[in-house]
Amino acid sequence: MRTVTIFGGSGFVGRYLVQKFADKGYLIRVAVRNPFAANYLKPLGEVGQITPVQASILSLKEIERTILGADIVINLVGILYEKGSQTFEKIHVEGAKNVAKKAKELEVPTLLHMSALGANKDSLSRYASSKARGEEAILKAFPTATVFRPSVIFGPEDAFFNRFAEMTHFSPFLPLIGGGKTLFQPVYVGDVGECFLKAVFKKEAQGKTYELGGPEIYSFKQLMGYLLKTIHRQRLLLPLPFPLAKFIATFTQLLPTPPLTPDQVELLKSDTVVSPKAHTPKELGVHLNAMEALAPFYLARYCPGGMT
Repeated sequence: MRTVTIFGGSGFVGRYLVQKFADKGYLIRVAVRNPFAANYLKPLGEVGQITPVQASILSLKEIERTILGADIVINLVGILYEKGSQTFEKIHVEGAKNVAKKAKELEVPTLLHMSALGANKDSLSRYASSKARGEEAILKAFPTATVFRPSVIFGPEDAFFNRFAEMTHFSPFLPLIGGGKTLFQPVYVGDVGECFLKAVFKKEAQGKTYELGGPEIYSFKQLMGYLLKTIHRQRLLLPLPFPLAKFIATFTQLLPTPPLTPDQVELLKSDTVVSPKAHTPKELGVHLNAMEALAPFYLARYCPGGMT
């Protein structure tokens, strides 16, 4: 039985990858900081098939222990904001390089890595810059690694639609940062997981970078309008110029779980859509689901009375 180690496997995307690889009969090691918090994943497979293990991507010793004997290593670890020692540089660059380096040393056949659409080492956003430099470090250490760059990912546990839907419960408006003109290409979390799974079985996927975006492109304003229509709520869509948003973010970034940081405002100045020349899910044989076909099912709980 083949073995896959998934770093960050207890997160939003991780649970879908665990399910897909479990369905294929893989033994799965879920490398996380807190194994007890990942025990909810065990019922996704047979008894003993899924094992949460404690490991940090900043520890070469822990990485080695976790991937020893693995046929596939997947790195999903990423952060949306910096907090204490958890910096973009350490997690997205140093940590990713550590995983790739150890995977190469231990002769792991397949390495898959989650990056982000919009990764650009010249970006003024530290998030986007660190993602791009992480990609470079990985491919230098493990040239046949497959990299995935998703746009905003939607699904039942997402931090995008759910966050703004929750805001409608206490706020009379939804903010349109930069006027809501930024473009996105939302991709379903299950499709992202399917891309990872399919790449394992395609040798031609090795060394390639895939950009993952759904069937349609929307502006941020259009997405907020769609959200309000779907949950049957009326809220003012309030344009928030970038300078004002960044000023507000200097204070909100101090909260335990920041709803907005200055770096995120900077990130929103760039569109996250698939490039015309990029490798895409179509090459992997993955059919992409439309946002309108799936989002209403999990957003229904935000409708008045919890009904559509």
